[in-house]
Amino acid sequence: MQIDMRVMELLSSKLCHDLVSPVSAINNGVELIEDVGGSVVEEAMKLIGDSAQTAARRLRLFRLAYGRAGSEGNIAVRDVRQIAEQYLAGGKITLSWPDGVPSETIAAQRGYLKTILNMVILAEESLAYGGVVTLREDGQGCRIETVGRSAHLSLPLQEALEGAVAIDDLTPRSIQAYVTGRFASHFGLKLAHDHSIADRLDLVLLLPDAIPERAAPLVSVS
Repeated sequence: MQIDMRVMELLSSKLCHDLVSPVSAINNGVELIEDVGGSVVEEAMKLIGDSAQTAARRLRLFRLAYGRAGSEGNIAVRDVRQIAEQYLAGGKITLSWPDGVPSETIAAQRGYLKTILNMVILAEESLAYGGVVTLREDGQGCRIETVGRSAHLSLPLQEALEGAVAIDDLTPRSIQAYVTGRFASHFGLKLAHDHSIADRLDLVLLLPDAIPERAAPLVSVS
């Protein structure tokens, strides 16, 4: 899969943006101990500990979602689910990922779980006010139902997801949608989205030869 330099720059900017907050908080905790001392040690240590855990959770997810590790075929569904749950823990978004989803047959498809993780990140970005992200089996694939106030993909994000955008027109806001669609295409998967219900966004990822069970008004991406 060929990646344009601008895409790499935007993705790197996104990773740095997502990591700078917890890393900066760690530094702030250290400075607080150095400047004030004993009276705030307990508070500062809690800040450092919580921020370090946040950074570690994000790094574990990014490693599978964007790195080579996520393209390997020996990843267990339970490990991917745990990483996604930890990534969203403590925020405004609840993740419902039942045991056994996706099935072993679906999960064995190269790049499937990697693309699912990117879809989870995209679902998170569509929920500015919080909500619920639910993973369900959908025939020969999975459906991620994203429900919450104003849950949607703007037109620029839809175009980025579908690959119907010039590289020069991508932004830090649309880069996640773009790479999600490109991962699905690279691995030969079928990705579609559905905006037909208010405050709900559905993302569906199917195996190459699959036909969706539900006749939903899906817009095909790949």
